[in-house]
Amino acid sequence: MTQITFVTHDGARYVVEAANGSSAMESAIRNSVPGIDAECGGACACATCHVYVDEAWRAVVGEPESMEEDMLDFAVDMRPNSRLSCQIRVRDELDGLVLTVPERQS
Repeated sequence: MTQITFVTHDGARYVVEAANGSSAMESAIRNSVPGIDAECGGACACATCHVYVDEAWRAVVGEPESMEEDMLDFAVDMRPNSRLSCQIRVRDELDGLVLTVPERQS
């Protein structure tokens, strides 16, 4: 299992155990992380699972593909480290990953 920490705008931390091969969004939903709504169920068809990747993890997580970039245009308060958590596949290298939920989603 891989550990991911979700941080809400008010500083609350939700440390979750995520199964490799699942998405960060799936783990957030299973653990009731506030602000991760995932209205499309992980189909990369909305931006309700938008997160900010901690700068220390950006290179490991990688950059979004073109379809995700298109959906991020609909995200509130998009930044260079924005990602859709449904598109972040959990793997051993992401153990300790820190993702922040945007304020307007929480």
